[in-house]
Amino acid sequence: MMIINGVQIDDTYAEAFNMRGTRVIITAINLKWAYHAANAMTGFATSVIGCGVESAIEKELSGNETPDGRPGVAIFMFAMGSAVLMKQLETRMGQCILTCPTAAAFSGIDSPEQISLGKNLRYFGDGFQTSKLIQNQDGIAKRYWRIPVMDGEFLIEETTGMVRAIGGGNFLVLATSQAQALAACEAAIEAMKKIPNVIMPFPGGVVRSGSKVGAKYKTMFASTNDAFCPTLKGNTKTELSPDIESVMEIVIDGISFEDIAKAMQVGITAACSLGSENGIRRISAGNYGGKLGPHLFKLHEIMSIAQS
Repeated sequence: MMIINGVQIDDTYAEAFNMRGTRVIITAINLKWAYHAANAMTGFATSVIGCGVESAIEKELSGNETPDGRPGVAIFMFAMGSAVLMKQLETRMGQCILTCPTAAAFSGIDSPEQISLGKNLRYFGDGFQTSKLIQNQDGIAKRYWRIPVMDGEFLIEETTGMVRAIGGGNFLVLATSQAQALAACEAAIEAMKKIPNVIMPFPGGVVRSGSKVGAKYKTMFASTNDAFCPTLKGNTKTELSPDIESVMEIVIDGISFEDIAKAMQVGITAACSLGSENGIRRISAGNYGGKLGPHLFKLHEIMSIAQS
């Protein structure tokens, strides 16, 4: 049995699956407008089950970290396939970034596989758009488009990289009250935000409606994870002891297995730092017996590395 600060770590694993991903840098006249653009871009993007893509802000960027020297943010977008990712990226760029005052968009990830960022969006310029090839420090020429809009010009890079990624890393926080579970998750999210190349796509990074594959109703692809629902302890095969009154989940998408494992390490450590005296009883994870995806994040292995 593994115990951290009085919190039991279940001997189980989180099961994750393959995705395709891209990273985009969004800048603006100031951080307020960069966030306006990025928040719109990443809206309604919590789960591929209902949204098509999973997307969130990765981190804030200073002018020294952006192509145009203005403040900005980096966002990730993940999808189950390249066609969906390309369509969602193009649609959201047109509706959320092109429309946002002072915003500009640039590729945030290098890859031999390139997908359209502004390549098709340039046609909004109705023939008045212009382009320029600029060589980077490696001597690679990149094309940028300048599209006339009513507040001046919209600057966007022609393409961005698309890479193989992983979605569905997760862990569950089991606590004696809703407030305690949420406090542990908030501590975990703050710690995980410092890890690069990952996002937690649900509201505030936390999801209360953890799901299982399949359902009683034929039209449902997924349904409530009844084994972890406190109100169903007497009506289903529960995974909860009598003192558990709230369970919350943190889902992680990332570029690599190592990125997600590191995020899980720091997140679980932060959640456990509240300790059993603050109602945090167990850390577990969601899996489907290996039927969902090939990537298994074993909690004991991950936390053994973290402790050592």
